[in-house]
Amino acid sequence: MSTSTPAPGGDRNGGALEGAVVAVAGAGGPAGHATLLRLAEAGATVVAADADAERLAEGVDAARFAHGGATVIGDTIDLLDPAAAREWAAKTEKDFGRVDGLVHLVGGWRGSASFAETDLADWALLHDLLIRTVQHTSLAFEAPLTRSPNGRFVLISAAGASRPTAGNAAYAAAKSAAEAWTLALGDSFRRTATDGPPSAAATIVIVKALVSDAMRDARPGAAFAGFTDVRDLADAVCGLWDRPAEEVNGTRLWLTPQQ
Repeated sequence: MSTSTPAPGGDRNGGALEGAVVAVAGAGGPAGHATLLRLAEAGATVVAADADAERLAEGVDAARFAHGGATVIGDTIDLLDPAAAREWAAKTEKDFGRVDGLVHLVGGWRGSASFAETDLADWALLHDLLIRTVQHTSLAFEAPLTRSPNGRFVLISAAGASRPTAGNAAYAAAKSAAEAWTLALGDSFRRTATDGPPSAAATIVIVKALVSDAMRDARPGAAFAGFTDVRDLADAVCGLWDRPAEEVNGTRLWLTPQQ
């Protein structure tokens, strides 16, 4: 867990996320860092998790520094352990009294030159990273999110899930399975809302691929055509709390042309 002292930062830009408690899984990467910053800016209490303690601490410290007074904490958690995921959800609700969101950013990619050259070891890896972590976090956070007056489960997915290519069979299949699982969670939110529309929603945010400033610096001549900047992704994710749960539940939000 990061223990840096909060430093003065920019002004908050609140709204529906002001005072909300949002967990972020896979917060150590560029998209995670951008999402932590944006949630802290919006006034949310942010509970971040990643398997990489160093990268997680960097993101937590940056969000704290940019937005002084924001509550941003990080824990190294193995989301392939269902008990650890449940403990994370229970502790978050116990410590803060509520859970209003889970943003799932755990990622990974493996591909091959052709369909015939697909390595099933890649499938085994992607099955764990892209499906198992979604299963464990959704099962752990379903009940707390259902208890929230404005709960959100957000999965980041890829356009390739809708149009698989020969060399991306394992990746596209894993992403597609994760999407189906998330839509099933959305149906659960709908079915358990007995007194009106659901107060919680499960939404899939779809990109072609993501790009960060570090990637641009590393490849200054690259066009990154059609890629979504991680800051734009963070804005889109946070914007889901501004819309009614019934409007975004069980839907796909395309940040790239729909396929």
